[in-house]
Amino acid sequence: MTMTKKYYLGSVAVILAILVSIIVAYPELPRSIPLHWDAHGQPNGWGPKWSLFFWGPGVMTLLLLLFAALPWLSPKQFEVDSFRSTYLYIMVVMMAMMGYINLLVLAAGLGIVLDISRAILGGIGLLVALLGNVLGKVRRNFYIGVRTPWTIANEQVWNATHRFAAKTFFAGGLIALLLAVFGGSFWLAFAAILTGAFIPAVYSLIFYKQLERRDGL
Repeated sequence: MTMTKKYYLGSVAVILAILVSIIVAYPELPRSIPLHWDAHGQPNGWGPKWSLFFWGPGVMTLLLLLFAALPWLSPKQFEVDSFRSTYLYIMVVMMAMMGYINLLVLAAGLGIVLDISRAILGGIGLLVALLGNVLGKVRRNFYIGVRTPWTIANEQVWNATHRFAAKTFFAGGLIALLLAVFGGSFWLAFAAILTGAFIPAVYSLIFYKQLERRDGL
């Protein structure tokens, strides 16, 4: 079995696990369940329990199909295949995170008491940190990474920005995860993620302009 097939089978296994979880829990769920929460962990959006099949396995299947289609859709010189193993790793991490969030929603629907906003934010922090681990391996493309006008325009800017972004993403995600786990400020954790993602965009502009002044483009 090829590595590509293993990644896709792993993603399908996550979808099936969520599907089975919903089917098993379905008789115990109330007709209406919380689907959205505010920063304080209070539900502020509700929906019918059958919608779990759409927001869970349905959306996850659509995402998997999109990941399968992007390599074919990629234009020449911007191919996803140039970093295939990293691309597949990102796909599996994204699917696992969606599975985690769906399990949290299912637990809330069953009446299990938890601070779901903090749990989701912690999960997102972990996701960002895991993405940071591999951002330096992402090659120039239109779908994944720090896609600013300056990174897309120049491969050197792309590579330098993503090596830098690997550090800021990992740091921001780790800070958010730790704050979520140890009861820190929700907004501080949220700011850590946003800052880790925003700084590389600014860096790409500065680096591009430095190359431009040195006629290095």
